[in-house]
Formats: sequence, C-alpha cells, structure tokens
Amino acid sequence: MEEILIISNYYPPEKGAAANRIEQLALKLNQNKYNVSVICPLGNYPKGELFDEYKGKFSVTENRDGITVKRLWIYPSVSKNLLVRIISVLSFSAMLFFYLLFKKTPKKVIVQSPPLLLSFISVFVLSLKNKKIILNISDLWPMAAIELNALKKDSFSHKFSLFFERYIYKKATLILGQSNEIIKHVRTLFPDKKCFLYRNFPDHNVSEIELKTEENQPVKIFYAGLLGIAQGVFELCQKIDLKGLNVELHIFGDGAEKTQLEALISSEKEQRLFFHEMLDRTELHQQLKSFDVAIVPLKTRIYGSVPSKIFEYGSLGFPILYFGGGEGETIVIENNLGWVATVGDYNDLNEKIKIISSVKKAELDLMKRQIFEKSQREFDLDNQVKNLIEKEVF
Repeated sequence: MEEILIISNYYPPEKGAAANRIEQLALKLNQNKYNVSVICPLGNYPKGELFDEYKGKFSVTENRDGITVKRLWIYPSVSKNLLVRIISVLSFSAMLFFYLLFKKTPKKVIVQSPPLLLSFISVFVLSLKNKKIILNISDLWPMAAIELNALKKDSFSHKFSLFFERYIYKKATLILGQSNEIIKHVRTLFPDKKCFLYRNFPDHNVSEIELKTEENQPVKIFYAGLLGIAQGVFELCQKIDLKGLNVELHIFGDGAEKTQLEALISSEKEQRLFFHEMLDRTELHQQLKSFDVAIVPLKTRIYGSVPSKIFEYGSLGFPILYFGGGEGETIVIENNLGWVATVGDYNDLNEKIKIISSVKKAELDLMKRQIFEKSQREFDLDNQVKNLIEKEVF
C-alpha cells in the first residue's frame, strides 16, 4: 500500500466541519488502498481545553478506523489575549517543525491550509525533503480575515500573512481548492500551478432518505456547527423575526458566541428560539431526522468560501436556507437546494422565512426527497476521490 500523510490542525474526536472533512478524506484514501497517517495536535477544539484522554500527555499515537493518528503537544487556548493565543499557535507549530525535520515521513503529504503558520512550517520542511506536497485549501487566508475585519489591511500581520500565503502556493507540488474562486485566486498569483477542485462532499453511506416530516408541527429550521465570528449566528438570532410564524429555529453548536447566544435565547420567549449543545456527527444526524430546513449563514460574503454544510445537509435531504453569498449561493440555486437570502440583508432573510412558514408539510416532504436524490448524484465523494486518483493527484 502506498503511504500518504495528512497534516491538519483538527481531527476527530474534535467536532466540527474542519475535523470531519479531514477524516472523510483520510478514510476515503484508506478505502482506495492508501496507508494513511495523520499528524494533528492533542484534541482540544472548540473549547481550547485538552480532552480528558489527552491530559498530561506529550504525544499520543492511536488508530482510528484504520488511520494512524499522531497527536503532538499543544498549549491549548481560545483566550482573547493575543499573547496567549500566539503561544498556543507556536507550541504546536514548534512541535510539528521538529517532528517533520527529524522523523521519517511518506513521499506524499497533504497539508491543510489554513491555518497559515501550520501550512507554512509544513511546506517549508517538506520542500527541503523533496516531498510531493498536496496543499488542500479550504479558505483564502489572509483575504478572509480582511473581509471579516479580523485583520487590518496593510498591517504588519497582513503583510506577513501574504508572504506565508505566496510561499506555500509557490512551493506546493499541486493544489486542491475547495471552490472555483480559490483556484482562480491561486492562478492569478501562479498561472502555471496545477490546481484541482476538491469539494467537501460528505460520505454518509445512506441509500434512502431517513428524514421524517411531521404534520401539525411547526416548521423546524436548524443551524448546526461552530458559533464563531464568520458564521454570525448571534447577530442572526438578534435580527430574525419569527413572531406570529409557524416556525422554530434550533441552534446546535459551540464556540465564541455560545454564552451570548444562550443568554439571548433564554430572554426571547416569543421568538421560538432553542439552544442545544454541540453533538458528535452521528448523534446530531439522529436528532435532526424530524427537522425540516437547514440554515447556512455567513456574516459577510467571504471570497473563496463554500460552507461544507451545503453538501452535508443537502445529502441528507434537507432543503437549505442559504444566507452567505458567493459561490455557495450559486451552488444552492443551480442545484435547486432551497432558498437564498441576500447575505447581510435581514429583511430579505425574514421574507424568505415567511415564505418557508407557508410551505405545506407535503411540499416540504417532496422537496426533501428531490434534494436527497439530486445530492446523491451530484455530491459524490467516492467519484471525486477516484477521479483525482486517476489524475495522479494523490
């Protein structure tokens, strides 16, 4: 079996889209006769606290479903103190640097980006060792940080990040971009770079729709995932208007906005807002079987970003209420996956919710079945990976 290594900042049992998509790639390569290993930090996401099984450990090697996972030490933190966050980032980066420098690694390595510092260190060391570097880009950084006002344009940090970005694109053997916009951006900088589209398709192994549409019940809309700056779920819950509508909004998740959200939802009794803890993927899918519509928001239009939730919930049969603009909007419209509200326009969002509230349950049930069948055909991870293997990407 041919060996391949994946370097990522997240991996299960950590929860969330970032960990899920890397695990799915690892498992799919393993199914295609690759001997896959993963390097990542000790599990700590999203709370910035080491999971109980990793406390007191310097490194851990474990086997998860046939994947060898090497977890290196990190000083975990989600502190708002910049110095503490820098120490946290540098702790794993230093461990990764020395590990890659002195340990034997496979000839082929997939490097996840962002985070930029992790991908820069990985690409730097691996290029010295003449490895085949497959750079898997899920977001354009630092461009996304500028759009989210998380980084000031032309600041020292911005210029430093631009240097990292250009370096990793230049040194990578080839690039996997998770949107057409990502590939277009890379080719504006390096026109001759080999780039391939790699969507974050799920691997549910579900042959028949498992959703139940409950008559004489409110339309249940849900958000499930990270409660961070980019998603803007707190602002969404502040500005959404469900009064007088036969609609509920349920939030499943964890992250920076969790405390604010819990306080807001507990005070908004008329709004039919409900908060639930973050669940692991399997348990979440079981809980969602009686729900009706998935809302996928972004705080602002982020160039290059296509939320994997579009594919995740479309493949389960959920109609999508998309509120994020960009390429994701195009995917929802072209595949008839649901409704699109103009990003940042809460009047338009509330109008779309009014439309959804008036949809009969029989119509919703039909939509679910049509979306499930469409997504099963179009969002096929097996075919995507096999096509990339045939093109000798991996």
